[in-house]
Amino acid sequence: MTTTPFISRKGLTRRRILGAALAAGAAVPLAAVAGPAWADPTARASTRLTLPVPTGPHPVGTVQLHLVDRSRPDDIAGPGHFRELMATVWYPARDVERYPVAPWMPAGALQAFLADTGLSDLASLGPLTAGHVGAPVRRSGRRLPVVVFSHGAHSHQGDHTVIVQELASHGFAVVTVAHQYDTYTEFPDGRVAVPLRDRQAPTLPGDFAADLRFVLDCVEQLAAGCNPDVAQRKLPAGLLGSLDPRRMGAFGWSKGGTATACATLADERIRAGLSLDAPMQMNPPLAGDLDRPFMMMSAVFTRATDPEAAAFWSHLRGRRLNIRAQGAAHVSYGDNEALFPQVAKLFGWSGQQLQDVIGTLDPDQAVRIQQAYPLAFFDEHLRHLRGHLLDGPSPAFPAVTFLP
Repeated sequence: MTTTPFISRKGLTRRRILGAALAAGAAVPLAAVAGPAWADPTARASTRLTLPVPTGPHPVGTVQLHLVDRSRPDDIAGPGHFRELMATVWYPARDVERYPVAPWMPAGALQAFLADTGLSDLASLGPLTAGHVGAPVRRSGRRLPVVVFSHGAHSHQGDHTVIVQELASHGFAVVTVAHQYDTYTEFPDGRVAVPLRDRQAPTLPGDFAADLRFVLDCVEQLAAGCNPDVAQRKLPAGLLGSLDPRRMGAFGWSKGGTATACATLADERIRAGLSLDAPMQMNPPLAGDLDRPFMMMSAVFTRATDPEAAAFWSHLRGRRLNIRAQGAAHVSYGDNEALFPQVAKLFGWSGQQLQDVIGTLDPDQAVRIQQAYPLAFFDEHLRHLRGHLLDGPSPAFPAVTFLP
């Protein structure tokens, strides 16, 4: 649960939000909101935050990949080093009973995340996901469409797990990327990476976009039956050859949404792109038009208030959609809407304190929005399954407005 310093509007800074449980934070100091549950160590130890169960018909499997892009030297790490990434593949699984459930974040990364806010003793609260590590892939005779995900600044690849596991439960393979030097992640040898406060670090949206395009290369390797993991670690049964490189999409939140736009403009392998409240502050600057489908889910960065978002919209020549949920905050299209209400109960927050963080959009509806709309978008453009949700306002989602 994070925000991003890539933006500044309305005081949305990472430090402001990262002030409460699970590296998520409050808009007020922890001491001011800690209630009886927090004061009781027994109650705190027995509490674990939870994520919504995905609605799709398939159980979910997951596996981590350690990737190195040898076409991109890493000047920060020094001579002989190249851009290094962790990625996680989520997919529909055949059988999950014997396979452990994946945590929301790796233990070392979560500990570093919490240490950055002075709350290291809250690691036991970390939620579990619906993903089962190493479970065999469900094969149905046709390869799986693929969606890659890019997180926000100073965030982590699990911050939109609700959407990721929802897509996987409905038959997509989703690859989440940990963008080195602007994320909390853990490598197989035990190294823990944290965001680097260095202006020379490759952390611009263009750097994120290059990561996404490299991951597309790795998807193509998996589709061809090759393992891109640096150490050739064992992959789940059925993963090799199960992905469809002809049906690939991308989505991202905040700076990751900007990176998604950059990557979609630059790489025709991305057949459809989706941004979650992205500021569209592109570097390098926006160039050219996009003739493939793109959807913007806006909250703070609307076209009416953000010139860069309006400029990007004007370059969309294919199917384009822009929706906004009334009362949504910058963090509303992610796991925050599921986790912060639980944090609020644990710490005794007032309703106003909770709204200061996640906005006035009803949290339950916010979760259903992020489960339904990305799925409908990628269903339509990667699987040619056309429903009616994207045609206009729906009585099932009264907060959602379609912006012309």
